Amino acid sequence: MKRISSILLVALALSARADVPEPLPYTEGTVWGLSLVRTKAGFQEDYLRSLNNTWRKVLDEAKKQKLVLSYRVLATDAVGREDWNLILMIEYRNMAALDGLDEKMRNLTLPMLGGEDKTRELMVKRLDVREIVATKLARELIFR
Repeated sequence: MKRISSILLVALALSARADVPEPLPYTEGTVWGLSLVRTKAGFQEDYLRSLNNTWRKVLDEAKKQKLVLSYRVLATDAVGREDWNLILMIEYRNMAALDGLDEKMRNLTLPMLGGEDKTRELMVKRLDVREIVATKLARELIFR
């Protein structure tokens, strides 16, 4: 009888263990906003100068206000006419950081760039030198 009890206890323990889900092999990290950009031939440096004069300054202020964690620009060679050659990356603490972000960034950006008309003018000028191929939101996964 004692042997049957031991076997039952082991069987119960094993079956209970099978119901417990295995933890994920990763934890969720920060969230990245990605813009894949194709600059027109001969205009990459012009576009990067424009980003340095405006985009960088806005994001530096957004970092000070803790709206964003960091930002990056990566350059690569486009491998075809439809491919991108720059990726603009903005890092956010989490998905909740995106709530209300458009209005906060607008309130930060417009005064820095000289108001709505100047900001629109800048955006129209950028259309002449680049095309946004795609935008994506990605979460970093950190392996345990």
